[in-house]
Formats: sequence, structure tokens, C-alpha cells
Amino acid sequence: MSVFTHLVAELSRLLEPVLAESATAAAIVLFTVLVRLALHPLNRAAFRGATPLAGILPVLLQLPVFFLMYRAFSSSGELLDHRLLTTPLGASWSDALGAGGLLGQQGLVFLGLFAAVAAVAACSAVRGRRAAAAAAVAATAPVPAAPRAKGRTGGVPAGLTAEQQEAVRKIGGVLPLLSFGTLITAAVVPLAAGLYLVTTTAWSVAERAWLQHRKEAADGAGEATVVGAAAGAGEGRERSSL
Repeated sequence: MSVFTHLVAELSRLLEPVLAESATAAAIVLFTVLVRLALHPLNRAAFRGATPLAGILPVLLQLPVFFLMYRAFSSSGELLDHRLLTTPLGASWSDALGAGGLLGQQGLVFLGLFAAVAAVAACSAVRGRRAAAAAAVAATAPVPAAPRAKGRTGGVPAGLTAEQQEAVRKIGGVLPLLSFGTLITAAVVPLAAGLYLVTTTAWSVAERAWLQHRKEAADGAGEATVVGAAAGAGEGRERSSL
């Protein structure tokens, strides 16, 4: 934990001339961004479906970071008295309520944190619902039937059964709501850990949106190449026939 504390303290000293007493809070955000940058290759591999382990490792590797953040700001140490505006980074929401109530100076800092967490969770929920709806449509789409013996008619439906379709819809409706569970966590952990949570979840939403955009752009470019090649081949056949 001393290495983590030293790193955050050094980042805070670098930012202090600009951000004064909020430098340590900014250092936590910067530290979180550096961690997520280091994990980006694994997240990119997981998005591409390289290996199942690639999707699990980023989550597992973030758990020790969150634990260190929690310990550093919930026990005695050199970072405990640092503040974000008027609120100690080691304070929890209950401490803020006791110090001045819901609309006190510390309470307003936590309300701002909760608003940021809720906004990120809402974006994640919207994207999750769209992804679940797309997956449900793809799962229920029929696949062309294989050739049948003479005398048989009709195709083989490759979609899910009605019960499975209903299960997919229910799961698609519930999973995005789990994003709002971060609000509960942010309300009980120290403010520093809440800053880590909102930063890492915002990064996750933005990173996945960017990777999806790149995938769609690559798929569109690939389709355009295939169409162009087919058109060129058609023109070649017409010229040869002339």
C-alpha cells in the first residue's frame, strides 16, 4: 500500500500548483486513468472475443486497486486529511450528513458525485438495453433451412423457443439496471473510492462505445470493399462479352 500511497502523493504534488487542496482528488482520477490505459489491451482483446480470460482479467486486476484505494483513505495515513473542495477524501456520505446535512458543503460534494455516477450508469443502461435488444433479435432470427427430402415442406426454425425468448427479454431488462448498484457502493465507501468508481465506470462506458464504433466502421469498410470488388468483376465480365 505504501507504493500506491507514494504514487498518489507524487501525482498530487505535481498537480498542487494548479488545483491546490483538490490536487489529491485529481491525482486519484489521473491514477485511475493510468490503470485503465494499462488494461486497455486486455479490454480490446475481450471485446474482440480473443479469449474468455481476457474479459475476466481486467475486472480481477482492478479489485486490488479499489481495495488499496479504500484502505488508504479509511485508515490513518498521509492521504487521509486531503480534501475535494471542503470534503475530506476519507469521509463517507454518512460523515457528510453529520457534518452539515444533505445540503451542507460536504453533502453537496457527495450529491455531485452521485449525480456523476447516475449519469454514467444511465448511459451504461441505455447501451446495455440496446445491446440486449440486438442480441434478442439476432437470437430469434430464423436461419435458412437445410435441404429436405422430397415430399417435405417448410423450413427449420433456428430461433429460440417462446420461453427462451422471454428469458432473454427479462435478462436484457434487468442487467442494465445493475449499473446503478455503483450508487450504493459510492454512498458507503470513502469519497476517494467513490472518485475511483465514477472514473473507472465512465472509462468503461466510453471505451466500449469507442470499440463498438471502430468495429462498425471496420465492418462498413469491409462491406464496401466486397461490393466494390463485385462491381469491378461484373464490369470485367461485361467488357469481355463485348
